Amino acid sequence: MFKSGFGAIIGRTNVGKSTLLNCLVREKVAITTNKPQTTRTAIRAIVNNENSQIIFIDTPGIHKPQNKLGETLNETAFQTLIEVDFILFLTEASSEKIGKGDSIILEKLKEAKKKVILVINKIDLIKKTDLLELIDNYKNAYPFEAVVPISATNGKGTKDLIKEIEKILPEGPAYYDKEEYTDQTMRQLVEETIREKVLKLLQDEVPHGIYVETEKMKKRETKEKEEIYDIESTIYCIRKSHKGIIIGKEGNMLKKIGTYARQDLEKMLGTKVNLQLWVKVKENWQDDESILKRFKLEQ
Repeated sequence: MFKSGFGAIIGRTNVGKSTLLNCLVREKVAITTNKPQTTRTAIRAIVNNENSQIIFIDTPGIHKPQNKLGETLNETAFQTLIEVDFILFLTEASSEKIGKGDSIILEKLKEAKKKVILVINKIDLIKKTDLLELIDNYKNAYPFEAVVPISATNGKGTKDLIKEIEKILPEGPAYYDKEEYTDQTMRQLVEETIREKVLKLLQDEVPHGIYVETEKMKKRETKEKEEIYDIESTIYCIRKSHKGIIIGKEGNMLKKIGTYARQDLEKMLGTKVNLQLWVKVKENWQDDESILKRFKLEQ
């Protein structure tokens, strides 16, 4: 009997959703940083087992929105709950109480009426007695199918999590080829890789005001008959002062962003990369519907 299904990973910002996704898939399909709102789209990743195929959907972290972008990210996350077979509600073991953000998510889970597994991440941050109290509090708040404590950074508990998911998966076919591990396009992976480097290298106020567009992505052969990708991408920011920070003194910051991104892209693509980056200002893009539609859930 073969089982398959789609599952959403939902939680507040910075609880480790993308780290968990990468750990389960054993490939880097989602960028990870210590900054909130790193994930902006519903990223799909595929885990193939002998008798099952699980398609996970990483969602933007739930937060208090400050603009239309924030509203769109929350909307994308909650809309995903309607489309899936099961839900992983990811929270972190940083306290023995249920916080306000998690309480809001619990209300959305009740509306969704789906099978939900509670996944408590970062279990090394809490005493065992406090963890047991936290589990009891959550069990009293919602009838979870299972509760699985994990550490997404080292993979502890993830095998148990897969077993619990397989218990609630419906019978079904393999929706993707067994060699596939994400449905993201190469262009999307390129843009996210560049954005990750900006998030990691720059201070807090700049990264949330940027997005990346790739205008050119073409493979060719060099004179030495080596394959190389020519990639041209633009980093958009909301202020002229931010543009100066991204470029840096004598262009040093932009060069650093480009170098780190190129190194990752060469590993990902398995070939040399010629990466050209530009920086442009696009004020108020976070409230521009024509741009925000790229972050909405595709039907």
